[in-house]
Amino acid sequence: MIPSAETPAISVAGLSKTYKGVIAVDGISFAIPRGSITGLLGGNGAGKTTTIGMILGLVKPTAGRIAVLGQDMATDRHAVLHRMNFESPYVALPGRLTVRQNLRVFARLYGVPNAEARIVALGEEFDLMEFIDREAGQLSAGQKTRVALAKALINAPEVLLLDEPTASLDPDSGDWIRSRIQTYSETYGATILLASHNMLEVERLCDDVIMMKRGKIVDRAAPQALIDKYGRNSLEDVFLDVARGRGRAGFIAEAT
Repeated sequence: MIPSAETPAISVAGLSKTYKGVIAVDGISFAIPRGSITGLLGGNGAGKTTTIGMILGLVKPTAGRIAVLGQDMATDRHAVLHRMNFESPYVALPGRLTVRQNLRVFARLYGVPNAEARIVALGEEFDLMEFIDREAGQLSAGQKTRVALAKALINAPEVLLLDEPTASLDPDSGDWIRSRIQTYSETYGATILLASHNMLEVERLCDDVIMMKRGKIVDRAAPQALIDKYGRNSLEDVFLDVARGRGRAGFIAEAT
């Protein structure tokens, strides 16, 4: 069956992951509409990265079902992997390969047509050309992040998963990356799932926010709706309320 345009870009049902008796993700369910940017928030150990890993097919769920672009990731993930991509500053590219060589490898892995032209186009868009033939291990943090995002866009993915894409960057570099993410979403109608600890970033980019704590979804709404619901001035204050179990009675409830 061919998925319809109304099929969610990402659909998760009863998803759980347990490591040696420790529950990392505890029976979560959500659907993300196509063309949206959704924030995935929670403190360290909330289950965000594990959730992203399971959506990518890198981590095998203990229970539950995941579908991406209408394809079951347990049985048909090879039909959709070339339409997805991922970026995290915590996943380093091979340091002895140049930027160009790294992009060339990933272009081949994703079967990108006219790969050399695509690499040059991304190199110009992300200001990589001055160091495109430098080894990746010799780059600054900001340069590495720009290269990692270019890698994540090499196949023009319909679904893009980002795990703290601006972590450890200075404000100017972080703003530069956020602008490119926003432009890509608006230009290509891509669906983006963004895990971040930067609340201003989430407020700026996200249409919707899923809040996790101890492996569970504890709330979900648009950024301003959450701010209004908790009676706070910013999403960071809401994040602290959820993380520390504060807030008015009934505010922190299992999302439906």
